[in-house]
Amino acid sequence: MNNENNEKKTEMPDASQSVDNDTSKLKEPSKNSHGKDHKHNKELLKKISELESKLTELQDKYLRVSAEFDNYRKRTLKEKAELMKTAGEDSLTRILPVMDDFERAISSMDTAKEIEPVKEGIRLIYIKFKDILSQQGLKEIESINMEFNTDLHEAITKVPAPQEELKNKVLEVVQKGYYLNDKVIRFSKVVIGE
Repeated sequence: MNNENNEKKTEMPDASQSVDNDTSKLKEPSKNSHGKDHKHNKELLKKISELESKLTELQDKYLRVSAEFDNYRKRTLKEKAELMKTAGEDSLTRILPVMDDFERAISSMDTAKEIEPVKEGIRLIYIKFKDILSQQGLKEIESINMEFNTDLHEAITKVPAPQEELKNKVLEVVQKGYYLNDKVIRFSKVVIGE
């Protein structure tokens, strides 16, 4: 039996020996691997150098684009400020003749013998002024006898409606409202029937 155990021992290899033999193969560098490592390192260094060069190029482009955008932003802000200063110039230039007409009407009121020509002159100036404003996109909000609409009207008071069909309708306009190019810029102040 002892002989059998001894035979089995010799037949079975020692596990620690096989692991040691395998690791010894890994530890020993082959003659060709050193050359390959050197070549691989050179390729990596070359690749790193290329990437660094590309990174520098991209950073330079980024700085240029950033500077260009900053200049563009400053330029547009300056242009916008200039535009806001002169935006009303065209409208004011059109209104100046109306101002001249008013001054002439005021001076003629002092020397006028009859009131009717003065009234007619004021009406003509009003019509001229209204035309200029309408050319600029200003339009009056029609309100009388219209259904009360909170998007167009501001109710300042309610009064009993004189007729049943005038309930919840505008009976009187205290202050006119206006559109500027289809946008309400001032609501009509109105009295509505209830």
